[in-house]
Amino acid sequence: MRVGILGIQHESNTFLPVPTTEEHFRNGALLSGEAIREEYADSHHELGGFFAALDASDIQAVPLFFAWALPSGTITTAAAEFLCRQLKDAVAAAGELDGLLVAPHGAAVSEPHADFDGHWLSQLREQVGAEVPIIGTLDLHANLSQQMAEACDALIAYRSNPHLDQRQRGEQAGELMIRTLRGEIRPVQAAALPAVSINIERQLTSDSPCREMYAFAEELLNREGVLANSLLLGFPYADVAEMGSAFLVITDGDQELAQRSVDELGDYLVQHRDDFLPHMVEIDEAVPRALAAATPACLLDMGDNVGGGSPGDSTFLLHALCEAGVGEAFVCIYDPESVVIADAAGPGNTVELNIGGKTDDRHGAPYRTSATVVSLHEGKFREDQPRHGGRTHYDMGRTAVVKTAAGPTVMLTTRRMVPFSLAQLTSCEIQPQQYKILVAKGVHAPTAAYAPVCPTLLRVNTPGVTTADMQRLDFQNRRHPLFPFER
Repeated sequence: MRVGILGIQHESNTFLPVPTTEEHFRNGALLSGEAIREEYADSHHELGGFFAALDASDIQAVPLFFAWALPSGTITTAAAEFLCRQLKDAVAAAGELDGLLVAPHGAAVSEPHADFDGHWLSQLREQVGAEVPIIGTLDLHANLSQQMAEACDALIAYRSNPHLDQRQRGEQAGELMIRTLRGEIRPVQAAALPAVSINIERQLTSDSPCREMYAFAEELLNREGVLANSLLLGFPYADVAEMGSAFLVITDGDQELAQRSVDELGDYLVQHRDDFLPHMVEIDEAVPRALAAATPACLLDMGDNVGGGSPGDSTFLLHALCEAGVGEAFVCIYDPESVVIADAAGPGNTVELNIGGKTDDRHGAPYRTSATVVSLHEGKFREDQPRHGGRTHYDMGRTAVVKTAAGPTVMLTTRRMVPFSLAQLTSCEIQPQQYKILVAKGVHAPTAAYAPVCPTLLRVNTPGVTTADMQRLDFQNRRHPLFPFER
């Protein structure tokens, strides 16, 4: 038997003015055939789990097509059509397939289709027919739609945020596929979409209130006939009707049990919705609290969450650190223009820079300073440990490390880079333990890397396109009513 492996993954922040194009995917991952196996088989990504499960069986894994781009704006019509065409052609060229293992993200938005994942999954179902099982994974930040659920036999979401279990969820989906093809089970699934949006600040799965909700979900797995369940915490930066939290339950052929069980999960969230209101730390209190706590302290810049699509050039916390006179601090900022200036000057020389704040006017003013160029780097690094996103290879482009006149050290990158790996720092000869305060542009995803070296983690309510204060975002298409907007 032969099972195809494919996916399109993008987390689309519709509040960004700049769209996502085909070029973004080419700069991320745009792979077909055996190139997918070469890149992902040994990774911590769910694709690695797909390969591992099938390779341990007598079923042949047939890698078809995979596309990924760093979270950014809405996918253009041209890019969406290109991706769908590539996927369709890859499936058509593969010959007869007994099943498909798929890896959508669940929060992709395109110009022609607000529910882009539901769109391409439905096209895939139409192409292969109703009898071919389609089983896959979802990011727990998916904005689940009924269209996604109806297009697939089973979808399994990550259970950890930061996402450290992607490979395991891929293996779980692969094992479901194997058992389905052997005739041991007949998976069916049901979805619940309660009118609740969980604030991003409350989405740490190892902490309350998520911890208790996941414990309740684990209890439901003990029911006879229940094969799996998933909690989709949602992606609040997509202005679509599906935005919000959701649940899935997969059973062995029992649709009524699936629906009853998933409704219990939905009811749990509704009953506990007030527990998911955020606990905010404002900018003016963040630096004093960090200095008073055990160091190094990590300030998580929630309004400039690169993993949520933000530009990565917010300067609010850099300004705050300099104004507070904190010299032993580190910040990474996306600023190709400043990289060029530092690169031309060379290490040891002093340059005049306007750091950050160039993408738009929502992420702070440029920080004007003289700075000494400390070092220059190609910006490529590797992460072998399980980290959020499951990727192994990273490329932030030409990179400059500078020390500002006020003291903080700033890493300037040519490409936007998610702060998911300390190798981003150590590859540029930066040791995080040398600083009192480090800024990571994210919410929960960076903590897998930073928590082992930072005894203090503070999530800061900075402005920006990924602000944790959802009331600041201009939604036009969300559901009504939806908690916490309507209570």
